[in-house]
Amino acid sequence: MRMNMTRRVVMAAAAATLAFANPAAADGHQVMDEINFLIPGGAGGGWDGTARGTGEALTGAGIVGNASYENMSGGGGGVAIAHLIENADSLQNTMMVNSTPIVIRSLTGVFPQSFRDLTLVAGTIGDYAAIVVNTDSDIQSMDDLLAAYREDGLSFAVGGGSVPGGLDHLVAASVMQAAGEDPTAFNYIPYDAGGAAMAGLLSGEIKALSTGFSEAVTLAEQGEVRILGVTSPERVPAFADAPTMMEQGLDTTFVNWRGFFAAPGLADDQVAKMQAAIAAMYDTPEWEEVRARNGWVNIYNNGDDFEAFLEAQEQEIGDLMRTLGFL
Repeated sequence: MRMNMTRRVVMAAAAATLAFANPAAADGHQVMDEINFLIPGGAGGGWDGTARGTGEALTGAGIVGNASYENMSGGGGGVAIAHLIENADSLQNTMMVNSTPIVIRSLTGVFPQSFRDLTLVAGTIGDYAAIVVNTDSDIQSMDDLLAAYREDGLSFAVGGGSVPGGLDHLVAASVMQAAGEDPTAFNYIPYDAGGAAMAGLLSGEIKALSTGFSEAVTLAEQGEVRILGVTSPERVPAFADAPTMMEQGLDTTFVNWRGFFAAPGLADDQVAKMQAAIAAMYDTPEWEEVRARNGWVNIYNNGDDFEAFLEAQEQEIGDLMRTLGFL
């Protein structure tokens, strides 16, 4: 089965972005004095990069006066979600970044909450996935990786910055399935967020890493990793040297949405300010610089559109996970 959510997500996003102009923010004036970003993982991961990149663009464009950041790892993101719910009254200016794992981890019971327990602010970007190796590795392509896996079996470890059955595991499993391998049989090593997983790769604890494309680009540009394959339909301009899975004969594509949530029970006017700030951000050169640098896809859904998007993905991801044996 092909793990292909890219086309549907991007087409939905293209329609949504036509309607995101918000007159409250269109004049370029400051929309909010401050935003605190709650990040459910450690430094260096995709959530961390998304929150800090969004804050950089919002403050740089003058849409938000000040941005602060708090990393809160644990429980596959569940610690931060519980914190946001339990301290809702004191977190009125807080936006928590999250992504596809909030759907996956709710489905698998990693934590008891779901997106329905939070205030939905907006889905903002999509990030492709990638498989990478240390630049010192003899593995030069996905064909080389698969050959090494077939030779070494369980001693060939693939890592990821998510729990077993989480997003990075799911992407790697989909790649294995596209190569004709058992998607549940390879040795997957979980780490707490992308930064720790990348450290595991660089130290030699794992042979390959399943990660977000934007995280991979940063390390590839520093000469620390080699990107073997990207789950995009076509090569991404942010790092055009990285080949796609498709061009290497692996019929799998995927884009991981990322977006923002707020505390439950947040006042409508405060939610509207958060949504207006994000909507205004898309038209700024500051955001385009951040987006292009990371190779992100613009995906904008807010309010009811965001809820409908998440409900549809919950069904689609659940079906995929059952097919791959994770549910």
